[in-house]
Amino acid sequence: MTTSSSVSTAPSAASAHAAPVSRFHHALTVRRAEVDAQGIVFNAHYLMYADTAVMAYWRALGVPYASAMRRLGTELPVRKAAVEYFASARPDDRLRIGVRLVRVGRTSVTLEAAMRREHTVLARAEVVYVCVDAARRVPTPVPVVLRGLLERFESDGAACRLETGDWARLQADAQPLRREVFVVEQGVPEHEEWDGADATAVHAVVYNGLGQGIATGRLLQHAPGVGRIGRMAVDHGVRGGGHGAQVLDGLIAAARARGDREVVLNAQQSAIGFYRGRGFAPYGEPFDEVGIPHQSMRLVL
Repeated sequence: MTTSSSVSTAPSAASAHAAPVSRFHHALTVRRAEVDAQGIVFNAHYLMYADTAVMAYWRALGVPYASAMRRLGTELPVRKAAVEYFASARPDDRLRIGVRLVRVGRTSVTLEAAMRREHTVLARAEVVYVCVDAARRVPTPVPVVLRGLLERFESDGAACRLETGDWARLQADAQPLRREVFVVEQGVPEHEEWDGADATAVHAVVYNGLGQGIATGRLLQHAPGVGRIGRMAVDHGVRGGGHGAQVLDGLIAAARARGDREVVLNAQQSAIGFYRGRGFAPYGEPFDEVGIPHQSMRLVL
């Protein structure tokens, strides 16, 4: 299936089986392999759709599930899942799944995923997760910080915060992110990642509601009136949640604030679409940098 996610405060259109308004929405396309002998989506796949949307919800929250649960010392296994069906999805249908928090109990979290095709609600899944102590595997109260994060996101959409500053202030959180993304994941030699420019750059780090650094980047002075953005890195567990865009927008704002007229960057080929979507335009010929295809891009401020 192909997927995309968005956070919205706009109410959904009414339907015969209207579902409550959700702040967060995730889109996916039905694959033919998910269709049964009746020519419609097999009933069990709706729980898979719900789970896919819930994981996207966590990404929008800026919570990389595995590392966040380790930090909290908890897990959230499913205690109960129920699906109510209203109409059938068919091959190639484009579904929009609204995920919302129903309640946070003492030891449980309940989420609802409402699946729509255009204005028609096809199904609603309610999933109850029980919070357990990761070591003892027994129910434990939902951590206060997690409860607050969920409730704050549902009330105003404010899941993460951006901080900008110098290397001395942000190195402790930016450096592990960059090492994990560039050195470990992409195989960039360690000595190629670190340079003296970090000491003079403006750095940006996005923090989630648990205090984890989840995205980073830096801004250099490339030439008089020209900023250079680079070292953009996002935790693998929250990619697609909009956190890279938050870093990029913060660095562009910093360039404007110091009077830059233009910002340039070298985008990895796989990220060209992302930068185009933020207003950057390619220039020059593609090239390799540390063995990875890149394209120079610029944004006039």
